[in-house]
Amino acid sequence: MSNATSQQATSYQAMEVAQVAFQDFSQGLASGEWSPFLAHLTEDFTFWFPAGPFKGQNTGKDRARDYFMMVSKLFPEGLSLTVERVMSQGNTVLFEVRSQGLMLDQPYENQAAISFDIRGDKVCGYREYLGVIFQLGD
Repeated sequence: MSNATSQQATSYQAMEVAQVAFQDFSQGLASGEWSPFLAHLTEDFTFWFPAGPFKGQNTGKDRARDYFMMVSKLFPEGLSLTVERVMSQGNTVLFEVRSQGLMLDQPYENQAAISFDIRGDKVCGYREYLGVIFQLGD
């Protein structure tokens, strides 16, 4: 198999694994039930967060569970995602999404890019790039 063909096969497999995991990720955001998504993670799963108790690099499924439970507390009625685009390169799959819900009883809408790094049939890394919301005027 040529190098290009091998890379395409890896990218295709990563896309399949990521799409299944992303369905459970979306369900976790909507319902607060994270167990199905957590089952997709490697034991050494990593994610980075810019502030608060999860500031910096975080490692492990337990740390991920704690983080996603915190997210569910911010969106107690759930957060719904609409996928706009999906892109992949190698073992990384990026989902561009729009989100909508109530954040601590306040209307919330945003656009984000969510990236999964895939190793074998598991998600080993997560990154999220959020749009920033500014309120202009009154």
